[in-house]
Amino acid sequence: MRTIISFAALFLSAILLQLSTGGVGPLDAISGITLEFTTEQIGLLGSAHFIGFFVGCWWAPRLMGSVGHSRAFAVCTALGAMGLIGHTLTNDPHIWAILRIASGTCIAGCYTVIEAWLNAKVTNETRGRAMGTYRLVDLGASLGAQMIIAVLPPASYVSYNLLAILCCASLLPLTLTRANQPPTPNTQRLRPKLAWACSPLAVAGVIVSALSSASFRMVGPVYGQEVGLGIDQIAFFLASFVLGGALAQYPLGWLADKYDRRWVLIWLSAAAVLSCGITMAASGAGTVGVMLAAGFFGLTTFPIFSLSSAHANDFATSEERVELSAALMFWYALGAIASPYISSTLIEQFGPGALFAFVAVGHLGLIIFGLARMRSRPTPEERTNYVYAPRTSFTVGRLLKRSREE
Repeated sequence: MRTIISFAALFLSAILLQLSTGGVGPLDAISGITLEFTTEQIGLLGSAHFIGFFVGCWWAPRLMGSVGHSRAFAVCTALGAMGLIGHTLTNDPHIWAILRIASGTCIAGCYTVIEAWLNAKVTNETRGRAMGTYRLVDLGASLGAQMIIAVLPPASYVSYNLLAILCCASLLPLTLTRANQPPTPNTQRLRPKLAWACSPLAVAGVIVSALSSASFRMVGPVYGQEVGLGIDQIAFFLASFVLGGALAQYPLGWLADKYDRRWVLIWLSAAAVLSCGITMAASGAGTVGVMLAAGFFGLTTFPIFSLSSAHANDFATSEERVELSAALMFWYALGAIASPYISSTLIEQFGPGALFAFVAVGHLGLIIFGLARMRSRPTPEERTNYVYAPRTSFTVGRLLKRSREE
């Protein structure tokens, strides 16, 4: 019963955290449009978030080792709340970008604590149910975070303070649980070269995944506004992307476990290029057409990170898998830092369709690189299980390691 209560506290903290710091992305984009920020400035906000995300991924394990799980979670939550409240003090986009670094650090740091705690508490008997619930929590809360702008007025004191309240509320379940804090795990080394040594294709895949997901989630509201969607419709537009990605996990996992993962990745990227073309064509097809296109775009692009991660783990030893997960997250963070600003600049110069043209070019490059890599070495005979890999922290590999190897 204590274990169940401990899990419930972790999951509730994760939901509140994601609704808060995950909701600030679309809210900032809509608020930026309302305050007449340039498209480049809105893209800068998205890039700043992932700078903070990278900082949080690197710093949080060291902080947790110094002060413990609960205090590290409290420190990161305080940063997130300060970043949210700070939005109400000024309308300067460059100051907002600095505040977004704080919110990015918050979400990466808090997820580091949650995943380290969860990994220490699960057993062989509870792992399957705990991981299934965690997948549901991560995807469900992410969906809710995209929807939150439907009820929050943009550029509003009330909106940012409500998100700050949710951020502070995420402290309560985890810090009030009576379950003993687990021992602090050793901080794994960050070895970006390990990912390249295991699979150059996987590195390219996670970068393209970042290019797709970060661009859409941070700059997608600008596209929605340009094609005539209202604020509540933009919320459904973003949610359609996440829902499509969630629905794709199980069929893609089945394909990835049955067939050569490189071919699955190549054909998935080809479908992503098609989805980019359909999304651009659907801009004049009415609201329903735009929503369906966004769902198809999420279905073809969202699973690429998990698929690339599974392919890389096929070439890693059991001892390397935790550090490999951190290395793949490093490459994902680099792509996510660059892509919102690049895509927003392209939109400003060439129009809203440039967002999906940019993503399509990235996937075309991945197809070509994948075909070239298939000539380099055969697929391994023994492969790890495909598992949904959350893009949350450098420590998530500890949580997924056993699931891959069972």
